[in-house]
Amino acid sequence: MKRTTITILRAKPLAGDRRRGKLLVGQLVLPCALGRGGIVHDKREGDGGSPHGTFRLRGGAYRPDRFVLRPATRLPLKATRPEDGWCDAPRDRRYNRPIRLPAPGISAERMWRPDGLYNVVIDLDYNRGPIRPGRGSAIFLHMARPGFPPTEGCVALRPADLVRLLRRLGPKTRLAIG
Repeated sequence: MKRTTITILRAKPLAGDRRRGKLLVGQLVLPCALGRGGIVHDKREGDGGSPHGTFRLRGGAYRPDRFVLRPATRLPLKATRPEDGWCDAPRDRRYNRPIRLPAPGISAERMWRPDGLYNVVIDLDYNRGPIRPGRGSAIFLHMARPGFPPTEGCVALRPADLVRLLRRLGPKTRLAIG
């Protein structure tokens, strides 16, 4: 299987919103939401920026109560549980890693969300090895809210577009943000 690169471009200046982009997969062009800080070259925890660079897709997760069958993809996907979280506390040894909730005194992203954003979530391999505290955590490809409001630093697609895209993704796929 050959390596595939999916490219995300910033919206053109005429659109006037650096928090929106276009995801290009061959001839397919999909609108996407980017971080509230736009695309940043020097990512920091809490800056709201989507990191500039090319990232492999580590796999992801899906909510089994929202899908009758596991979404079709060649990426490894696991079913999430209500107690799944992701540590975003730079001083914690589990920073930018999955954790089990509750985690008293630890800042963490809840993976089982009521708003549906993480019904399917793909780990973009940003700051995952080696992990550098404070350089950003929980950078995912996930589902967008209607109207594409900005994310906290992730890339978000319409739910139907993300499920469609998953079929094209595999272990050799790379996502280029820039």
